[in-house]
Amino acid sequence: MSARTQSSEAPHRAGFACFVGRPNAGKSTLTNALVGQKVAITSSRPQTTRHTVRGIVHRPDAQLILVDTPGLHKPRTLLGERLNDVVRTTWAEVDVIGFCLPADQKLGPGDKFIAKELAGIKKTPKVAIVTKTDLVDSKQLAEQLIAVDQLSKELGFEWQEIVPVSAVGDQQVSLLADLLIPLLPESPPLYPEGDLTDEPEMVMVAELIREAALEGVRDELPHSIAVVVEEMLPREDRPADKPLLDIHANVYIERPSQKGIIIGPKGQRLKDVGTKSRKHIEALLGTPVYLDLHVKVAKDWQRDPKQLRKLGF
Repeated sequence: MSARTQSSEAPHRAGFACFVGRPNAGKSTLTNALVGQKVAITSSRPQTTRHTVRGIVHRPDAQLILVDTPGLHKPRTLLGERLNDVVRTTWAEVDVIGFCLPADQKLGPGDKFIAKELAGIKKTPKVAIVTKTDLVDSKQLAEQLIAVDQLSKELGFEWQEIVPVSAVGDQQVSLLADLLIPLLPESPPLYPEGDLTDEPEMVMVAELIREAALEGVRDELPHSIAVVVEEMLPREDRPADKPLLDIHANVYIERPSQKGIIIGPKGQRLKDVGTKSRKHIEALLGTPVYLDLHVKVAKDWQRDPKQLRKLGF
């Protein structure tokens, strides 16, 4: 009796899905919406993601591990080339690829460039995810869905699914998970229950600081900011019921002239960056935090292999 019950139950599935798309297509926001918590940094600035963040979605029947990659783009620096290499390596290792295309922007050369690369990957199933549907009306959405369908036909492959979603409006996000899970291999869970990401805490803290630093800076700065957490130590001599974590981090920029932009008049901008990021860090770590931030110049670090290594790329 129990053997029959066992065989009639759907097998547990677990595997990796990767979201690709040009910069600012909504990949990080979608990752966070599926996981139900902030694991990837988001910004209205393109090229925000630099690390592949694994967000883990736990369900009774499956474990979906989301790999969020940097946006594939035409590189202008050594950093850009390395980010593109990260994307291609990731594509080769996942069980399903989700291609994010914003509903509010017509398909452009960047989308076609990525779709052409995807067409060359024969075995991995590909799902088209039309993001940001909350920004368009039904006519515009229908036109985008038809254009996305047409795109794959022109390149000689078929989407496994085409799914419109709004991560911000929480529309069709769980449907997307329902459609991705059958494309994963049968497998026991790959991560312990309760784990939401396998990113080291220091990397996530650095990313939260960088996200706050990106907000409201001038257009020339987004790529120039890197953050390294030097140490995270519990404050000594604190009672057990009132812990405090000391975090010392450096914000690196490329030129001395950028220092003033980050620090702001009378240090106000840097203070705001600290206040904003500390709130997210405390939510992530579940403990009060003292955050010590310093701004340093690492000359032209995006083009310097030695500096890139030092900054974790």
